Amino acid sequence: MLTIHQFSCLNDNYGYLVHDEASQQTIAIDTPDAGAYLDAAAKRNWQISAIWNTHWHPDHAGGNLAIQNETGCEIIGPAGEADKIPGLQRAVSGGDSVMIGAWRADIIDVPGHTLGHIAFHLPDAGIAFVGDAVFALGCGRVFEGTPEMMWNSLSRIKALPSETVLYCAHEYTQANARFCETIDPENTELAAYISEIDAKRARNEKTVPMRLSRELITNPFLRADDPGLQAKMGHAGDPVGTFAEIRGRKDRF
Repeated sequence: MLTIHQFSCLNDNYGYLVHDEASQQTIAIDTPDAGAYLDAAAKRNWQISAIWNTHWHPDHAGGNLAIQNETGCEIIGPAGEADKIPGLQRAVSGGDSVMIGAWRADIIDVPGHTLGHIAFHLPDAGIAFVGDAVFALGCGRVFEGTPEMMWNSLSRIKALPSETVLYCAHEYTQANARFCETIDPENTELAAYISEIDAKRARNEKTVPMRLSRELITNPFLRADDPGLQAKMGHAGDPVGTFAEIRGRKDRF
C-alpha cells in the first residue's frame, strides 16, 4: 500500500509525501517548503528518494535543491520546463512513466497554467497529483498558455476514471465555491458540496483531495462542454469559448 502524508505549508499550499512500504521509497510531490518536507519525512523515519515536480513555479520547485542536498534524491520534472526546474535530472512528458516501488505513475501533459505543466496519475492506486492544473471547484490561472490549451488539458483530466482521487496543490476551495455559486446557482449538487466545504473550513479541515466524479458534476471549469452551461455563458456549442468566459469571470471576481 501507498501512504500519502498531506500537510500545509507556506500560505495555502499543500505538501505531499508518498511512501511505499515495500520498497521504502518516498516521493516528494513538488517542494514548496524544503524544511517542512524534510521535517515531515524525518518524523516518519522516511528518506526522500525522489522529487516529482509538476511545474516550475517557486512554490512548487523552490525547495528542490535544499532537499536534494540533504537527501541525494533524484529530481524528476517536466521536459517542457527543463531549463526552469532547479536540479532537474530526469525530464518527462506525456506518455512517459515513473515508478515508486512497484507502483507506476503515468505522466499527463496538462499545459496552460504553465507551458510544460504535467500531472502524475497512478492508475493502480486510483490517484493523481495535478499540481495547479485543476483545483477543487476551480482550475489554475492561464498564465502561459491559451484557453484552448487549458481546456484540452482539463479534458485529459476529465478522461481519467471518475473515481480517481485528485490531489491538488492549494487550499482554494472555499473561495472557488463563492465564485461557482455565481456561475451555476441552480446546481443542487454544487450547493450540497459548498455546504460541506463551508462546514469543513469552519472546523479548519482540509477540502483536498477531491474525487473527480464530484468535480465533473460541480466544477464549472470541467463542464465547459455542457450545453446548458454553454448557453448560459453565451457560447453555445463552443467549449473553448465557454471555458474562456468562465476563466475570465473568475479572474475578475
